[in-house]
Amino acid sequence: MSFVAIAYAPAWLLTLPLWLTGEGLSWTWAPVVLVLMMFMPAVAALVVNKWISPQPKPLRSVGLTNPGGIKKWWRYALLAWLGPPLVMTFALFVGYLLGVYHADWSGFSGLVQQTQSTVVGSAPKTPPTTLALTQIAQIFLLGWLNVIPGLGEELGWRGYLAPALLPLGQPGAFLTTGVLWGLWHAPVLVLGYNYPTVPAVVAFIMMMCFCTLVGVLLAWLRLASRSVWPAAIAHGFLNAAAGLSVVFSAAGHPVDNTSVGLLGWSGWIVLAVLILVLVMLGKLPVELPVEKHGISRGVRRLSRR
Repeated sequence: MSFVAIAYAPAWLLTLPLWLTGEGLSWTWAPVVLVLMMFMPAVAALVVNKWISPQPKPLRSVGLTNPGGIKKWWRYALLAWLGPPLVMTFALFVGYLLGVYHADWSGFSGLVQQTQSTVVGSAPKTPPTTLALTQIAQIFLLGWLNVIPGLGEELGWRGYLAPALLPLGQPGAFLTTGVLWGLWHAPVLVLGYNYPTVPAVVAFIMMMCFCTLVGVLLAWLRLASRSVWPAAIAHGFLNAAAGLSVVFSAAGHPVDNTSVGLLGWSGWIVLAVLILVLVMLGKLPVELPVEKHGISRGVRRLSRR
C-alpha cells in the first residue's frame, strides 16, 4: 500500500542519526527527530490523496475540512481536550488499586523529588501543591502545542487510513490501523522509547496493544465528528497527560510504563472499558452516512449504515 510505504520509509530514515551517533534517544536532537517523524503520516495521506489516488476534495477526504465546519464537531473537540487527562488519572488510580503504581495523591512527593534542589537537606523552593497545580495547568493549557504534531499523525492514521480500510468493517479497520500505527514506532522502540525496561519484541507487542485500544477511541472521534481535528486534539492531550504519572507518583518509586498509565497494561483496562461503554451506548460501530442514487439521475438520498 502506497500510504504505508510513504508513512514508514521517511519516518524510519529520520531515525538513522539516532543510530549512527550511537547516542540513541539521548542524542541532543532526538526530540526534533521524534516530532518530524510525527508529520510523515500526514505527508503520506496528502501525497496519496493528491497524486496517487486523486480525490476531488483531498482535504475533506482526510477530515481537515468538513460540511458545517467547527459547529459540527466542537463538542467532540471539548471531549478530546478534557478527556485524556481525566482518563489518564483514572488509569493511574486503577494501577494504584492493583498495586503497580505507587501514588502520593496529596503530597506529590515523586514530583518534588524530581524537581527539588540537588543540595542535601534543602527545602523545595515551591510548595508541593503549587508545583502540582502548575504542572496540571500546563497539561490542560500548554498541551495545545502538542496538537500540531498530533495532527501530523492523525491526518494519516485516522484521517486517511482508518476510513480507507472501512470495507473491512469498522473492527477490522481499527485493528489493522492500530497494528500498523504501533509497528511504525519500531525503530525508536528498539532504542527504548516508551518501554525501556523490556525486550524489543515485548515493546512491539505492548505498543501495538496500546495503539489499537486508543486508536479505536481516536477513530470514533474521527468518524463520529466527520473531522480529523477532534482526534488530533485528543492525540495531543494524550501525549501531554503522560506527565500526570510523575505528578501523582510517590518518591522512591520510578514509574514503569509497562504497567502504569495508558501505555501500561493496567491502563488498558480503562481504555477497554471506555470502548465497551461506547458499544453499549450504541456509539460503536459509528453510523456513517451512505450516499445512494435515486431513480432519476442526479437525485441522491442519504441512508445510514
